Amino acid sequence: MGSSLAGRASAHVRYVTPGSDPVAVVAFLVEALTDPLNLAVLGVGGTASLLAALGYLRLRPLRRDIAVFRETVRGYRDLLPWLLRLSVGLPLVGAGFSGYFFSPVVTLGSPTFVRLFGITVGFLLLFGFGTRLVAFLGLLSYLGGLLFSPALFLAFEYVPAFIAIALVGGGRPSADHVVSQLADAETAYSRIDPFYRAVAVPFVRRVEPYTALVPVVLRVGLGVSFVYLGVAQKLMNPGDATAVVAKYNLTAVVPVSPELWVVGAGLTEAAVGTVLVFGVFVRAASGVAFLLFTTTLFGLPDDPILAHLSLFGLASALLVTGAGPLSFDAWIRERDRRSTPEPPSTSVRSDD
Repeated sequence: MGSSLAGRASAHVRYVTPGSDPVAVVAFLVEALTDPLNLAVLGVGGTASLLAALGYLRLRPLRRDIAVFRETVRGYRDLLPWLLRLSVGLPLVGAGFSGYFFSPVVTLGSPTFVRLFGITVGFLLLFGFGTRLVAFLGLLSYLGGLLFSPALFLAFEYVPAFIAIALVGGGRPSADHVVSQLADAETAYSRIDPFYRAVAVPFVRRVEPYTALVPVVLRVGLGVSFVYLGVAQKLMNPGDATAVVAKYNLTAVVPVSPELWVVGAGLTEAAVGTVLVFGVFVRAASGVAFLLFTTTLFGLPDDPILAHLSLFGLASALLVTGAGPLSFDAWIRERDRRSTPEPPSTSVRSDD
């Protein structure tokens, strides 16, 4: 299983490098983690991050500023469906025109089908027509492809994105919204549409209670993707990861050894993914994720940016939604409300 995982990871790294000679994973990690300088840098970084988190929980500085920020970004929730549709539709259209299936490392035996699938599903999502059905079909297609091509796990972010779109629908602006307005009013169209009242309205009512779980779906899905990127593509694939460092002379950007570059980047991505999964400081973690995506993807000119646009979309969506239920942030928020209830005159609520 370890060799399979490393093989799938190397595929992504070969976006930007032709690969390298195999490197023994255990020997590489032992050498990197027994170097005193590497241990000192990693230890200081990890300790500083932990102390910063504990210090924030203890002191809670700038409470009013943070509360206003949270209230402001929560006001963008009506744009969440549009953000998600753009984040999935654009890369799918790009995949269709480029001839790959979700991920640039996966091409199927029927290029015509792959092109038509990506372009059709992508455009329907962009225009927001049949949004929930299209998202469901997209999810089934991805999962079906994953059974035959495990390398598709490199594009795992499509799973939470499709699920979230299926839950929130097309939103505004979208063709679905226009059609629903026509079908809901006393119009000529409403008299010939057999679908809206009989199928669409009951379905929306059925899934509406589950829309509160959209932040959970997004953060867990993005968190799993981050852990995979950090562990499988870097820590378990140090040869190709080191080759990327050498190709772009990244040690000139941050003057540390190539081994520390690989281990540090892998541990950072795994840590960000873990805090996202458990819902710890999700908006802050999403900001870090956005920064990591920007510096790594845009910083490597050979990397197909369009293929990773969905990652930017999910990180942006979490900045809007926060952690949601079933999270450390929600637990902290509830504890704060019980211990220090807000004055009645306060219009801005605390959030995760």
